[in-house]
Amino acid sequence: MSQPFHLGLFLQGSSIQAWGTPWTGRIAETWMKPDLFIDIARALERACFDYILLEDGPYIGESFGGSREIYLRNGISVPRQDPAVVAALMTAATRHIGIVPTLATYVHHPFVVARQIATLDQVSGGRAGWNMVTGSSKFAFQNFGYEELTKHDLRYEMADEYIEIVEQLWGSWDADAIVADEANGVLIDHERVRQIDFKGKYFSSRGPLNCGPAPQGRPVIAQAGGSPRGRQFAAQHADTVVTSVVGVDDMRAYRDDVRQRMVAAGRDPDTCKVMFLVTPIIAPSMADARAIQAERRAQAAKQSDLKLAFLGKITNIDFTKLDLDQPVGSLTTEGHQQLLDDFIRQAGKKTLREAITAFTHDGDGVELLGSPDDIAEQMGEVMQAVGGDGFLFSLPNLHRRTVAEIEDGLVPALQKRGLMRKAYAHAHFRDNLLEF
Repeated sequence: MSQPFHLGLFLQGSSIQAWGTPWTGRIAETWMKPDLFIDIARALERACFDYILLEDGPYIGESFGGSREIYLRNGISVPRQDPAVVAALMTAATRHIGIVPTLATYVHHPFVVARQIATLDQVSGGRAGWNMVTGSSKFAFQNFGYEELTKHDLRYEMADEYIEIVEQLWGSWDADAIVADEANGVLIDHERVRQIDFKGKYFSSRGPLNCGPAPQGRPVIAQAGGSPRGRQFAAQHADTVVTSVVGVDDMRAYRDDVRQRMVAAGRDPDTCKVMFLVTPIIAPSMADARAIQAERRAQAAKQSDLKLAFLGKITNIDFTKLDLDQPVGSLTTEGHQQLLDDFIRQAGKKTLREAITAFTHDGDGVELLGSPDDIAEQMGEVMQAVGGDGFLFSLPNLHRRTVAEIEDGLVPALQKRGLMRKAYAHAHFRDNLLEF
Protein backbone atom coordinates (compact mmCIF):
# COMPACT_ATOMS: atom_id res chain seq x y z
CA MET A 1 0.00 0.00 0.00
CA SER A 2 1.25 3.46 -0.90
CA GLN A 3 2.13 6.03 1.74
CA PRO A 4 -0.13 9.09 2.19
CA PHE A 5 0.25 11.67 -0.54
CA HIS A 6 -0.64 15.32 -1.04
CA LEU A 7 -3.51 16.79 -3.04
CA GLY A 8 -4.01 20.20 -4.59
CA LEU A 9 -6.19 21.94 -7.14
CA PHE A 10 -4.82 23.61 -10.27
CA LEU A 11 -7.42 26.36 -10.55
CA GLN A 12 -7.39 27.83 -14.02
CA GLY A 13 -7.99 31.52 -13.77
CA SER A 14 -11.58 31.70 -14.94
CA SER A 15 -14.73 30.17 -13.50
CA ILE A 16 -16.25 30.42 -16.96
CA GLN A 17 -13.98 27.71 -18.39
CA ALA A 18 -16.74 25.13 -17.91
CA TRP A 19 -19.30 27.21 -19.79
CA GLY A 20 -21.45 25.12 -22.10
CA THR A 21 -20.96 21.84 -20.20
CA PRO A 22 -23.53 20.19 -17.92
CA TRP A 23 -24.04 21.59 -14.42
CA THR A 24 -22.43 24.95 -15.14
CA GLY A 25 -25.67 26.71 -14.30
CA ARG A 26 -25.50 30.48 -14.54
CA ILE A 27 -21.71 30.81 -14.76
CA ALA A 28 -21.93 33.11 -17.76
CA GLU A 29 -23.96 35.51 -15.59
CA THR A 30 -22.18 35.09 -12.25
CA TRP A 31 -18.52 34.64 -13.20
CA MET A 32 -17.48 38.03 -11.82
CA LYS A 33 -18.54 37.17 -8.30
CA PRO A 34 -16.19 35.20 -6.00
CA ASP A 35 -18.84 32.85 -4.62
CA LEU A 36 -17.83 29.79 -6.67
CA PHE A 37 -14.13 30.13 -5.86
CA ILE A 38 -14.88 30.66 -2.16
CA ASP A 39 -17.18 27.62 -2.11
CA ILE A 40 -14.43 25.57 -3.79
CA ALA A 41 -11.82 26.71 -1.25
CA ARG A 42 -14.05 25.83 1.69
CA ALA A 43 -14.96 22.44 0.22
CA LEU A 44 -11.36 21.47 -0.50
CA GLU A 45 -10.36 22.61 2.97
CA ARG A 46 -12.99 20.27 4.42
CA ALA A 47 -11.43 17.61 2.20
CA CYS A 48 -7.98 18.41 3.70
CA PHE A 49 -6.30 19.38 0.41
CA ASP A 50 -2.84 20.89 0.80
CA TYR A 51 -3.34 23.85 -1.47
CA ILE A 52 -5.10 25.62 -4.32
CA LEU A 53 -2.86 27.04 -7.04
CA LEU A 54 -4.43 29.93 -8.95
CA GLU A 55 -3.00 29.73 -12.47
CA ASP A 56 -2.72 32.88 -14.58
CA GLY A 57 -1.76 34.27 -17.97
CA PRO A 58 -2.37 38.04 -18.36
CA TYR A 59 -3.30 38.08 -22.03
CA ILE A 60 -5.89 36.92 -24.55
CA GLY A 61 -4.70 34.30 -27.01
CA GLU A 62 -4.32 35.25 -30.66
CA SER A 63 -1.88 32.65 -31.96
CA PHE A 64 -4.49 30.88 -34.08
CA GLY A 65 -4.62 32.60 -37.44
CA GLY A 66 -3.43 35.84 -35.87
CA SER A 67 -6.89 36.40 -34.40
CA ARG A 68 -8.50 36.52 -30.95
CA GLU A 69 -11.83 35.29 -32.33
CA ILE A 70 -11.61 31.57 -31.47
CA TYR A 71 -10.37 32.36 -27.95
CA LEU A 72 -13.11 34.86 -27.21
CA ARG A 73 -15.95 32.94 -28.88
CA ASN A 74 -15.12 29.82 -26.86
CA GLY A 75 -13.87 31.37 -23.63
CA ILE A 76 -10.41 29.78 -23.88
CA SER A 77 -8.68 31.06 -20.73
CA VAL A 78 -10.67 34.29 -20.84
CA PRO A 79 -11.98 36.22 -18.97
CA ARG A 80 -9.48 35.99 -16.13
CA GLN A 81 -9.35 38.01 -12.94
CA ASP A 82 -6.27 39.00 -10.97
CA PRO A 83 -5.24 35.91 -8.97
CA ALA A 84 -3.85 37.96 -6.07
CA VAL A 85 -7.30 39.46 -5.42
CA VAL A 86 -9.08 36.10 -5.62
CA ALA A 87 -6.40 34.56 -3.38
CA ALA A 88 -7.01 37.18 -0.70
CA LEU A 89 -10.74 36.41 -0.73
CA MET A 90 -10.02 32.68 -0.46
CA THR A 91 -7.74 33.12 2.54
CA ALA A 92 -10.42 35.18 4.30
CA ALA A 93 -12.91 32.33 3.85
CA THR A 94 -10.63 29.50 5.06
CA ARG A 95 -8.41 28.59 8.00
CA HIS A 96 -6.10 25.73 6.97
CA ILE A 97 -5.64 25.25 3.23
CA GLY A 98 -2.68 26.81 1.40
CA ILE A 99 -3.47 29.48 -1.21
CA VAL A 100 -0.95 29.99 -4.04
CA PRO A 101 -1.51 32.81 -6.57
CA THR A 102 0.56 33.03 -9.74
CA LEU A 103 2.67 36.18 -10.04
CA ALA A 104 4.98 36.51 -13.05
CA THR A 105 8.50 37.88 -12.92
CA TYR A 106 7.99 40.03 -16.04
CA VAL A 107 4.88 41.68 -14.57
CA HIS A 108 5.94 42.76 -11.08
CA HIS A 109 9.09 44.17 -9.53
CA PRO A 110 10.57 41.77 -6.93
CA PHE A 111 9.71 44.18 -4.09
CA VAL A 112 6.03 44.12 -5.09
CA VAL A 113 5.89 40.31 -5.10
CA ALA A 114 7.80 40.02 -1.84
CA ARG A 115 5.39 42.42 -0.10
CA GLN A 116 2.22 40.95 -1.67
CA ILE A 117 3.06 37.37 -0.70
CA ALA A 118 4.34 38.34 2.76
CA THR A 119 1.10 40.25 3.34
CA LEU A 120 -0.97 37.29 2.14
CA ASP A 121 0.99 35.08 4.52
CA GLN A 122 0.25 37.46 7.37
CA VAL A 123 -3.49 37.79 6.79
CA SER A 124 -3.84 34.03 6.27
CA GLY A 125 -1.89 33.05 9.37
CA GLY A 126 0.95 31.44 7.44
CA ARG A 127 -0.84 29.79 4.51
CA ALA A 128 0.48 31.73 1.51
CA GLY A 129 2.46 30.49 -1.45
CA TRP A 130 3.77 32.03 -4.65
CA ASN A 131 3.61 30.27 -8.00
CA MET A 132 6.70 31.76 -9.63
CA VAL A 133 6.46 31.88 -13.44
CA THR A 134 8.77 33.51 -15.97
CA GLY A 135 6.11 33.72 -18.70
CA SER A 136 5.97 32.10 -22.11
CA SER A 137 3.71 34.30 -24.26
CA LYS A 138 4.88 37.10 -26.52
CA PHE A 139 1.42 38.68 -26.23
CA ALA A 140 1.65 38.78 -22.43
CA PHE A 141 5.09 40.37 -22.65
CA GLN A 142 3.77 42.98 -25.08
CA ASN A 143 0.98 43.82 -22.62
CA PHE A 144 3.68 44.98 -20.21
CA GLY A 145 5.70 47.01 -22.68
CA TYR A 146 8.20 44.46 -23.98
CA GLU A 147 8.59 44.26 -27.73
CA GLU A 148 9.53 40.59 -27.79
CA LEU A 149 9.38 37.49 -25.61
CA THR A 150 12.65 37.14 -23.69
CA LYS A 151 14.59 34.01 -24.66
CA HIS A 152 13.70 30.90 -22.67
CA ASP A 153 16.97 30.29 -20.80
CA LEU A 154 17.54 34.01 -20.23
CA ARG A 155 14.15 34.19 -18.51
CA TYR A 156 15.41 31.66 -15.97
CA GLU A 157 18.75 33.44 -15.57
CA MET A 158 16.81 36.58 -14.71
CA ALA A 159 14.52 34.59 -12.42
CA ASP A 160 17.50 33.33 -10.39
CA GLU A 161 18.34 36.94 -9.55
CA TYR A 162 14.68 37.86 -9.05
CA ILE A 163 14.03 35.16 -6.50
CA GLU A 164 17.23 36.00 -4.64
CA ILE A 165 15.94 39.54 -4.08
CA VAL A 166 12.53 38.27 -2.96
CA GLU A 167 14.08 35.86 -0.46
CA GLN A 168 16.43 38.52 0.88
CA LEU A 169 13.50 40.90 1.32
CA TRP A 170 11.55 38.20 3.19
CA GLY A 171 14.61 37.81 5.39
CA SER A 172 15.01 41.55 5.99
CA TRP A 173 12.91 41.26 9.16
CA ASP A 174 13.73 38.88 11.99
CA ALA A 175 10.73 36.89 13.14
CA ASP A 176 10.92 38.57 16.56
CA ALA A 177 11.55 42.11 15.31
CA ILE A 178 8.22 43.38 16.68
CA VAL A 179 8.99 43.41 20.41
CA ALA A 180 6.07 45.60 21.60
CA ASP A 181 8.04 46.68 24.68
CA GLU A 182 5.58 49.04 26.37
CA ALA A 183 7.85 49.72 29.34
CA ASN A 184 10.54 51.23 27.08
CA GLY A 185 8.20 52.50 24.37
CA VAL A 186 9.66 50.29 21.62
CA LEU A 187 7.38 48.63 19.09
CA ILE A 188 10.04 47.39 16.64
CA ASP A 189 13.68 46.65 17.39
CA HIS A 190 15.45 48.53 14.61
CA GLU A 191 18.49 46.25 14.81
CA ARG A 192 16.33 43.30 13.69
CA VAL A 193 15.30 45.00 10.43
CA ARG A 194 17.94 45.30 7.68
CA GLN A 195 18.51 46.81 4.25
CA ILE A 196 19.46 44.33 1.56
CA ASP A 197 21.08 46.76 -0.93
CA PHE A 198 20.82 44.24 -3.76
CA LYS A 199 22.25 45.40 -7.08
CA GLY A 200 22.12 42.75 -9.76
CA LYS A 201 22.46 42.55 -13.51
CA TYR A 202 18.69 42.72 -14.08
CA PHE A 203 17.09 43.86 -10.81
CA SER A 204 17.92 45.88 -7.75
CA SER A 205 16.25 46.74 -4.46
CA ARG A 206 17.34 48.67 -1.40
CA GLY A 207 14.91 47.16 1.10
CA PRO A 208 13.90 46.35 3.73
CA LEU A 209 10.26 45.38 3.36
CA ASN A 210 7.90 47.69 5.21
CA CYS A 211 5.14 45.13 5.90
CA GLY A 212 6.87 43.19 8.66
CA PRO A 213 7.87 39.50 8.78
CA ALA A 214 5.89 36.68 7.16
CA PRO A 215 4.66 34.03 9.63
CA GLN A 216 6.34 31.27 7.58
CA GLY A 217 9.51 33.34 7.23
CA ARG A 218 9.81 32.18 3.64
CA PRO A 219 6.37 31.56 2.12
CA VAL A 220 6.01 28.42 -0.01
CA ILE A 221 7.34 28.71 -3.57
CA ALA A 222 5.69 26.69 -6.35
CA GLN A 223 7.20 26.33 -9.80
CA ALA A 224 6.42 24.44 -12.99
CA GLY A 225 9.79 23.35 -14.32
CA GLY A 226 9.47 21.24 -17.47
CA SER A 227 12.55 21.96 -19.57
CA PRO A 228 16.01 21.00 -18.27
CA ARG A 229 16.63 24.66 -17.33
CA GLY A 230 13.24 24.86 -15.66
CA ARG A 231 13.88 21.68 -13.69
CA GLN A 232 17.20 23.05 -12.51
CA PHE A 233 15.52 26.24 -11.33
CA ALA A 234 12.82 24.27 -9.53
CA ALA A 235 15.42 22.05 -7.88
CA GLN A 236 17.22 25.11 -6.54
CA HIS A 237 14.25 27.12 -5.30
CA ALA A 238 10.86 25.35 -5.23
CA ASP A 239 8.99 23.87 -2.27
CA THR A 240 6.47 22.23 -4.60
CA VAL A 241 6.80 21.50 -8.32
CA VAL A 242 3.85 21.31 -10.71
CA THR A 243 4.26 19.11 -13.77
CA SER A 244 2.28 17.41 -16.51
CA VAL A 245 4.08 14.35 -17.83
CA VAL A 246 2.59 11.38 -19.64
CA GLY A 247 2.57 7.93 -18.04
CA VAL A 248 3.90 6.39 -14.85
CA ASP A 249 7.39 5.81 -16.23
CA ASP A 250 7.83 9.46 -17.21
CA MET A 251 6.35 10.59 -13.90
CA ARG A 252 8.88 8.52 -11.98
CA ALA A 253 11.74 9.69 -14.22
CA TYR A 254 10.73 13.33 -13.78
CA ARG A 255 10.56 13.09 -9.99
CA ASP A 256 13.87 11.22 -9.80
CA ASP A 257 15.51 13.87 -11.99
CA VAL A 258 14.29 16.79 -9.87
CA ARG A 259 15.34 15.04 -6.67
CA GLN A 260 18.80 14.30 -8.04
CA ARG A 261 19.16 17.93 -9.06
CA MET A 262 18.14 18.98 -5.54
CA VAL A 263 20.83 16.78 -3.99
CA ALA A 264 23.39 18.29 -6.37
CA ALA A 265 22.22 21.76 -5.27
CA GLY A 266 22.74 20.84 -1.62
CA ARG A 267 19.05 20.49 -0.77
CA ASP A 268 17.13 17.71 0.95
CA PRO A 269 14.86 16.30 -1.81
CA ASP A 270 12.16 15.47 0.74
CA THR A 271 11.61 19.21 1.28
CA CYS A 272 10.11 19.64 -2.19
CA LYS A 273 6.87 17.94 -3.23
CA VAL A 274 6.40 17.05 -6.90
CA MET A 275 2.72 17.29 -7.83
CA PHE A 276 1.45 15.63 -11.01
CA LEU A 277 -1.47 17.11 -12.93
CA VAL A 278 -4.38 14.69 -13.34
CA THR A 279 -7.98 14.90 -14.52
CA PRO A 280 -10.00 12.20 -12.78
CA ILE A 281 -13.39 11.19 -14.16
CA ILE A 282 -15.50 10.33 -11.11
CA ALA A 283 -18.79 8.49 -11.70
CA PRO A 284 -21.06 5.99 -9.91
CA SER A 285 -19.38 3.08 -11.72
CA MET A 286 -16.56 2.25 -14.11
CA ALA A 287 -19.08 1.82 -16.92
CA ASP A 288 -20.48 5.30 -16.30
CA ALA A 289 -16.98 6.78 -16.21
CA ARG A 290 -16.01 5.13 -19.48
CA ALA A 291 -19.17 6.49 -21.09
CA ILE A 292 -18.21 10.01 -19.95
CA GLN A 293 -14.67 9.46 -21.24
CA ALA A 294 -15.94 8.25 -24.62
CA GLU A 295 -18.26 11.24 -24.90
CA ARG A 296 -15.42 13.66 -24.12
CA ARG A 297 -13.13 12.02 -26.66
CA ALA A 298 -15.82 12.11 -29.32
CA GLN A 299 -16.38 15.78 -28.60
CA ALA A 300 -12.64 16.51 -28.67
CA ALA A 301 -12.32 14.76 -32.04
CA LYS A 302 -14.73 17.35 -33.44
CA GLN A 303 -12.78 20.25 -31.92
CA SER A 304 -9.34 20.02 -33.46
CA ASP A 305 -9.34 23.77 -34.05
CA LEU A 306 -9.96 24.45 -30.35
CA LYS A 307 -7.20 22.07 -29.31
CA LEU A 308 -4.77 23.58 -31.80
CA ALA A 309 -5.75 27.06 -30.66
CA PHE A 310 -5.06 26.13 -27.04
CA LEU A 311 -1.74 24.48 -27.91
CA GLY A 312 -0.80 27.49 -30.02
CA LYS A 313 -1.66 29.87 -27.18
CA ILE A 314 0.78 28.12 -24.85
CA THR A 315 3.56 27.53 -27.38
CA ASN A 316 3.27 30.72 -29.50
CA ILE A 317 2.88 28.61 -32.66
CA ASP A 318 0.25 29.47 -35.28
CA PHE A 319 -0.91 26.00 -36.34
CA THR A 320 -3.10 27.44 -39.10
CA LYS A 321 0.13 27.85 -41.08
CA LEU A 322 0.78 24.09 -41.02
CA ASP A 323 -0.82 21.41 -43.21
CA LEU A 324 -3.24 19.29 -41.17
CA ASP A 325 -2.57 16.25 -43.35
CA GLN A 326 1.22 16.34 -43.16
CA PRO A 327 3.37 14.83 -40.37
CA VAL A 328 3.98 17.18 -37.45
CA GLY A 329 7.75 17.01 -37.85
CA SER A 330 10.11 19.29 -35.95
CA LEU A 331 8.83 22.38 -34.12
CA THR A 332 10.63 24.81 -31.82
CA THR A 333 9.45 27.54 -29.47
CA GLU A 334 10.61 30.09 -26.93
CA GLY A 335 7.25 29.49 -25.23
CA HIS A 336 6.17 26.47 -23.19
CA GLN A 337 8.75 23.88 -24.16
CA GLN A 338 7.58 20.86 -22.16
CA LEU A 339 4.08 20.97 -23.62
CA LEU A 340 5.46 21.19 -27.16
CA ASP A 341 7.92 18.35 -26.48
CA ASP A 342 5.05 16.19 -25.17
CA PHE A 343 3.01 16.94 -28.28
CA ILE A 344 5.85 16.11 -30.68
CA ARG A 345 6.68 12.91 -28.81
CA GLN A 346 3.06 11.75 -28.80
CA ALA A 347 2.65 12.73 -32.45
CA GLY A 348 5.44 10.48 -33.75
CA LYS A 349 4.79 10.03 -37.46
CA LYS A 350 1.12 11.07 -37.27
CA THR A 351 -0.26 13.91 -39.33
CA LEU A 352 -1.08 17.12 -37.48
CA ARG A 353 -4.80 16.27 -37.71
CA GLU A 354 -4.26 12.79 -36.23
CA ALA A 355 -1.84 14.08 -33.61
CA ILE A 356 -4.05 16.84 -32.24
CA THR A 357 -7.06 14.52 -32.11
CA ALA A 358 -5.11 12.04 -29.98
CA PHE A 359 -3.14 14.58 -27.94
CA THR A 360 -3.56 14.54 -24.18
CA HIS A 361 -2.45 17.38 -21.96
CA ASP A 362 -3.11 19.11 -18.63
CA GLY A 363 -3.52 16.00 -16.53
CA ASP A 364 -4.53 13.37 -19.07
CA GLY A 365 -1.16 11.65 -18.87
CA VAL A 366 -2.35 8.97 -16.45
CA GLU A 367 -5.85 7.56 -16.60
CA LEU A 368 -7.94 7.94 -13.44
CA LEU A 369 -11.57 6.98 -13.87
CA GLY A 370 -14.36 5.01 -12.30
CA SER A 371 -16.11 5.09 -8.96
CA PRO A 372 -14.48 6.86 -6.01
CA ASP A 373 -13.13 3.50 -4.83
CA ASP A 374 -11.78 2.71 -8.30
CA ILE A 375 -9.94 6.00 -8.54
CA ALA A 376 -8.62 5.86 -4.99
CA GLU A 377 -7.13 2.45 -5.78
CA GLN A 378 -5.64 3.74 -9.04
CA MET A 379 -4.11 6.78 -7.35
CA GLY A 380 -2.51 4.62 -4.70
CA GLU A 381 -1.01 2.33 -7.33
CA VAL A 382 0.34 5.26 -9.34
CA MET A 383 1.95 6.91 -6.33
CA GLN A 384 3.48 3.61 -5.24
CA ALA A 385 5.02 3.18 -8.69
CA VAL A 386 6.18 6.81 -8.95
CA GLY A 387 7.47 7.14 -5.39
CA GLY A 388 5.45 10.27 -4.41
CA ASP A 389 4.55 13.05 -3.76
CA GLY A 390 1.00 13.84 -4.82
CA PHE A 391 -1.52 14.98 -7.41
CA LEU A 392 -2.77 18.35 -8.57
CA PHE A 393 -6.28 18.12 -9.99
CA SER A 394 -6.88 19.98 -13.25
CA LEU A 395 -10.62 20.07 -13.86
CA PRO A 396 -11.83 21.51 -17.18
CA ASN A 397 -15.45 21.08 -16.04
CA LEU A 398 -15.01 22.76 -12.66
CA HIS A 399 -18.26 23.48 -10.83
CA ARG A 400 -19.85 22.69 -7.47
CA ARG A 401 -20.94 19.18 -8.46
CA THR A 402 -17.40 18.27 -9.55
CA VAL A 403 -16.03 19.48 -6.22
CA ALA A 404 -18.71 17.58 -4.29
CA GLU A 405 -17.70 14.36 -6.07
CA ILE A 406 -14.18 14.93 -4.78
CA GLU A 407 -15.07 16.05 -1.25
CA ASP A 408 -17.83 13.54 -0.53
CA GLY A 409 -16.79 10.65 -2.79
CA LEU A 410 -13.11 10.40 -3.65
CA VAL A 411 -11.53 11.85 -0.53
CA PRO A 412 -13.32 9.49 1.91
CA ALA A 413 -12.22 6.56 -0.28
CA LEU A 414 -8.62 7.78 -0.11
CA GLN A 415 -8.81 8.35 3.64
CA LYS A 416 -10.22 4.84 4.17
CA ARG A 417 -7.07 3.47 2.52
CA GLY A 418 -4.75 5.68 4.56
CA LEU A 419 -3.71 7.57 1.43
CA MET A 420 -4.76 11.01 2.62
CA ARG A 421 -4.86 12.98 5.86
CA LYS A 422 -8.12 13.30 7.79
CA ALA A 423 -7.13 16.56 9.51
CA TYR A 424 -4.49 19.24 9.21
CA ALA A 425 -1.66 18.71 11.68
CA HIS A 426 -0.13 22.18 11.47
CA ALA A 427 -1.10 25.84 11.23
CA HIS A 428 1.37 26.70 8.46
CA PHE A 429 1.21 25.64 4.82
CA ARG A 430 4.86 24.54 4.58
CA ASP A 431 4.59 22.38 7.69
CA ASN A 432 1.58 20.55 6.25
CA LEU A 433 3.54 19.96 3.02
CA LEU A 434 6.38 18.48 5.04
CA GLU A 435 4.12 16.32 7.22
CA PHE A 436 4.77 13.27 5.00
